[in-house]
Amino acid sequence: MNDMLRLIEPVIPALRRYARALVRNRAAADDLVQDCLERAVSHWGQRREGDPRPWLFTILHNLALSQFRRAARRGKHIAIDEANEDDFGQDAVQEQKLMYQDVLDKLARLPDEQRAVLLLIAVEDLSYADAARVLEIPIGTVMSRLSRARERLQQEIEGSADGAARNVVQLRSMK
Repeated sequence: MNDMLRLIEPVIPALRRYARALVRNRAAADDLVQDCLERAVSHWGQRREGDPRPWLFTILHNLALSQFRRAARRGKHIAIDEANEDDFGQDAVQEQKLMYQDVLDKLARLPDEQRAVLLLIAVEDLSYADAARVLEIPIGTVMSRLSRARERLQQEIEGSADGAARNVVQLRSMK
């Protein structure tokens, strides 16, 4: 136990500095260091022999990353007394959902072979060679289908597929 304290205690100020630099909040940094030290003490037998500094910094860093991920999922915490009305409002998402659905509808209008190539490369992030292997077609065919799919989708989005916009009514003047 004394050996452990003798090795850990000199590292604590450096851990605090690093934690403060990571979280930019004194209280949160101290909590992070405390969690780090608790984990280090409880897992002391699992460390490698030698200088414990890298091991302690690794624990601290991993705890901070976990904390950041948790905070990103939960959202920002604001004390009710410090909040104003703008902190509670959210932008309407109806328009974004309609645009998303519109793009999906336009994507569905593409020929199957063009849609498959576009989805594999643009959505699934496959390389041209991987997409060619998946579809069992030459890489040149993948590139040409992708080009045609992008061009046709762009025309659909701009409303110029098949010559004219689908949502525009043509008016004639009568004399």
